[in-house]
Amino acid sequence: MSHTILYARVSTAEQTLEHQEAQARAAGFQIDEVISDQGASGVSTRLAERPGGERLNDRLRKGDILVVRWVDRLGRNYQDVTDTIREFMRRGVVIRTVINNMTFDGSTTDPIQEAVRDALIAFMAATAQAQAEATKEAQKAGIEAAKTNGKKYRGKKPSYSRTQFETVRSMLGQEAGATKVSNETGLTRQTVLRIKNDPAAAEEALERWGL
Repeated sequence: MSHTILYARVSTAEQTLEHQEAQARAAGFQIDEVISDQGASGVSTRLAERPGGERLNDRLRKGDILVVRWVDRLGRNYQDVTDTIREFMRRGVVIRTVINNMTFDGSTTDPIQEAVRDALIAFMAATAQAQAEATKEAQKAGIEAAKTNGKKYRGKKPSYSRTQFETVRSMLGQEAGATKVSNETGLTRQTVLRIKNDPAAAEEALERWGL
């Protein structure tokens, strides 16, 4: 029996786990399980090195369907993405994307169809890497501009207040679950998990912004 798994890599406030899952379901996917990585950088960490990526490798079986928002979720660069997709196809896993509803599988034996499929995978992976590198360069430019103007680069403004931060820390210290904390504070579950996973960095962000 096939199993449909959504893999979500969440690296920004706009790309919440809930948002990516809602997008997939709205596109018509019947999701059986969601596996995610929180805050993993797409340009620095291979899929196999992420906790969620390791779990994904263990869970996927022949006939399963892997759903991702876009192919960039599956690796840090062109080589990583293409290697990952081809390895999953060799294992009999079907990869589908939410954006543009693309489907990749290894069932075809027609050489022309194989060539078109592989060329499309390569093109999409290269495009994903180019976009990631462009974003990284834009961030570097912003940092350098801030330095030139005599300003300290503060990064993205936290989506939580000092009061919310303290409430999250307090509730987590009392063994409250992320969903309960989210409902109590009005923060997204992803934000709660980010604070939980690295409270020092979360507090440092508040201090940089004087909050």
